[in-house]
Amino acid sequence: MADPVRVRCQTCHREHLYTARALPCACGAPVAPPLVRDAPAEPVTDRTWADDWVTLRCPVCGRRDRWPRPELDCACGTVLRVPVHGDLAPTPPASPAPSHIPLPRTAAAVRPAFRTVAIRTARDVVTVAAMYLRWLGYRDVRRADRHPRSGVGLAARGIVAQVEPSVRPAGVREVECLWLRAMTESAGCAYFSLAGYEDEARVRADALGVALFVLDLAGEPQPVNSPADELIASSP
Repeated sequence: MADPVRVRCQTCHREHLYTARALPCACGAPVAPPLVRDAPAEPVTDRTWADDWVTLRCPVCGRRDRWPRPELDCACGTVLRVPVHGDLAPTPPASPAPSHIPLPRTAAAVRPAFRTVAIRTARDVVTVAAMYLRWLGYRDVRRADRHPRSGVGLAARGIVAQVEPSVRPAGVREVECLWLRAMTESAGCAYFSLAGYEDEARVRADALGVALFVLDLAGEPQPVNSPADELIASSP
């Protein structure tokens, strides 16, 4: 776990002890932003897509990608943006080292390469997930009739999916709710998340057979568990 740093609110002058939260890279390794000690935190007044993200390098696979910039909510109502070392310019990501062992495929892939769409908005995240399901062979992808408690639900014949376009990693409850919806419809299920998954959610997804995908800002969904590899291999 990263060491905590002291953060002083510029509005009410309260001091907070803050620890950066680690999020999983596509390779499975935890990546935590290196916080700058004794640097003033900036109050967040206006939000832009660029300011909400910082580019970091994974210490395990070397992949450089955009991650949510660390923020702290002060009791006075001010949101503080915590300074981070090494805001790197983004480069094309390296091929991630898988955190799982993909299952062997019994036949060569016949589908063309997936055509990516750069992600700039939450709507783009949903669009990419729908395009990926169609690429897998689910032609009748639509918005699900039942709305999930967070994110956006998608459905097609034989599969239900959930898309989390926020900067919050998906939790175990979201994974379990998706699995329950899939069970009631006798369908497979897939989860697409922009910010990855909490560790407990990944473990639970493996146990329930929920396919997990992480989306990068280039618009390339990456399978992060064996059920995701199985879905790719067995899709129509």
